[in-house]
Amino acid sequence: MDVVVIDYEILSGQSKEPIVKELAVATKDVVQTFHFAPPYAMHAHGSDENGLNWADGNVPYKELHTVVSEAVANFPHVYAFGSTKCTFLSDLLKRSVLNLEDFKCPTHDNFVPEHRCWLPCHKYPNVRCAAKNAESYYKWLMYHFKTKSHVKCTPEHTRHTADFLSAI
Repeated sequence: MDVVVIDYEILSGQSKEPIVKELAVATKDVVQTFHFAPPYAMHAHGSDENGLNWADGNVPYKELHTVVSEAVANFPHVYAFGSTKCTFLSDLLKRSVLNLEDFKCPTHDNFVPEHRCWLPCHKYPNVRCAAKNAESYYKWLMYHFKTKSHVKCTPEHTRHTADFLSAI
């Protein structure tokens, strides 16, 4: 199935607007991570929740739309976790982004990621990482699709019944 899961981590800008600092795109056997440079100069600050700092990043922020659009261009279905992220990504991409919460997906805290992040700021277990989250959500979604496709139909007792007799 051609699906992609996106997750991102933010810092607050000057007007408390969300600024994407780390964005991850997960598909089958691939996790791409992008770290965006600050869009403007501001006093240095960071987040204890995701370990990111304002000065972090190597992709120009003005490329956010292009990077995300190109990363998901070949996928008919895009997923993210949470209505805030889905709304932000839908507005950015000008296409529908499906919310994993609608499928009863658990939060990232309930997963044990198989992916090890290479960022030094993500070496602590309680720090959020977009790459780990995107991969975990993708694997959960594939499991969800697989289990839903193998749902057993309820037995129909009106169909072909037979009585067997033993004759030995």
